[in-house]
Amino acid sequence: MAAREPPAPEPPDALEPPDALDAMTYEDLVEALETLTNQMAAGDIGIEEVADLYERAGRLHAEAVQRLARVRARIEALTQEEADGPATGG
Repeated sequence: MAAREPPAPEPPDALEPPDALDAMTYEDLVEALETLTNQMAAGDIGIEEVADLYERAGRLHAEAVQRLARVRARIEALTQEEADGPATGG
């Protein structure tokens, strides 16, 4: 039985434990998700590795969604402050 070549290595950020997600930018998260998605879609890896990649993608996705929500809330708060106008002392 011939050994199969291992898939191309993942970007280092995608291999990091969940704690390391804090060090990644939103753009890094999206890029890592795209890489994982492409690896899974290629179909040249085993089912166990697909499951591992799927779990990792879930963590990356959850972090990206949280960051996007925080940024959206910040923008809404700033927009509201601008709409309310400057505070007047009186």
